[in-house]
Amino acid sequence: MRTTRALAVSVTAVAALGLTAPTATAWDTSSNIVAMPSVIARGGQLTVTVDGCPTGGHMTSNAFPRTELSPIHSSSETSKGTATVNSTAAPGAYDITVQCHGKPALTKTGAFTVIGGVRGGLGGSSSTGATPTDIAIGGGLVGLALVGGAVFWMRRRSESRI
Repeated sequence: MRTTRALAVSVTAVAALGLTAPTATAWDTSSNIVAMPSVIARGGQLTVTVDGCPTGGHMTSNAFPRTELSPIHSSSETSKGTATVNSTAAPGAYDITVQCHGKPALTKTGAFTVIGGVRGGLGGSSSTGATPTDIAIGGGLVGLALVGGAVFWMRRRSESRI
């Protein structure tokens, strides 16, 4: 009885371990397209890595021209490529299609986002120099300081008579 119970527990443990262990299979297709950075400005460089692409290939998108993928030497199953985003690319999300040598094409939708340019220059300022509002505020503060100084001086003068 005790032997069968120990045997049943051992079989259950081995079965649970066999079901939870990852299966080691070779990649038949490309997978896991990663674009870095995921948000990029027009004219920026985008680095794309693809798992399951050991011999390289090419990638395409509406935001950049066809770019070659080359194998990463430290990883036997990954390829990498660097693309320059067109300076005329419209802001928005873009897909990447990867074609590895000898494997079917793979597309990742919304792989990266192109943002529009920012306005530089005066930091949002629309005029130079002091505006009429600035002059009014400054004049009011100077007038208030004069009144405060006069009150303080008059008060000190009246105290000295006592």
